[in-house]
Amino acid sequence: MARFKHASRKKRLIKMGGQTKWAPFWTVPKIYGKGRRVHPGRHTVVKRSWRRNRTKA
Repeated sequence: MARFKHASRKKRLIKMGGQTKWAPFWTVPKIYGKGRRVHPGRHTVVKRSWRRNRTKA
């Protein structure tokens, strides 16, 4: 990737970085109930890593 990144590209990369975060912890009891222990990363829609998957940005 280029050393100098245009602002539009940076904006897209920032958005993609946000998509890979875990869901908030309070979504687990909301979806599964109080007793179930599930990792919040399960509720993240887009799972992407800069090592594994390339982007079109």
